[in-house]
Amino acid sequence: MFEILEKTLLTALGAASLTQKKTEELACELRQRFNLSEEEGKKLVTSVQEAVKQRQQDLQDAARDEVRQAAERLGLVPRSELEALEQRVRQLEEQLGQN
Repeated sequence: MFEILEKTLLTALGAASLTQKKTEELACELRQRFNLSEEEGKKLVTSVQEAVKQRQQDLQDAARDEVRQAAERLGLVPRSELEALEQRVRQLEEQLGQN
């Protein structure tokens, strides 16, 4: 039964972020409604918080990948590549100045 509650809660949450207080309030309500023990309630809070953090990280990773792909489609180069080219140009300018 605990797993069903957890899955239902996570499904309802989607990718939404919950604050610590809101998560604890929700867990307290579920504990009362479904007669969960204190330990099960804490486990539920921890589980939900971990799932939310993972979903947030997944969304950040997906957004980062999408931005990177969009930049590539537009022909933009990474800053590190630009800085390497600038350094190379400086080196070549110094070499030309010495001759």
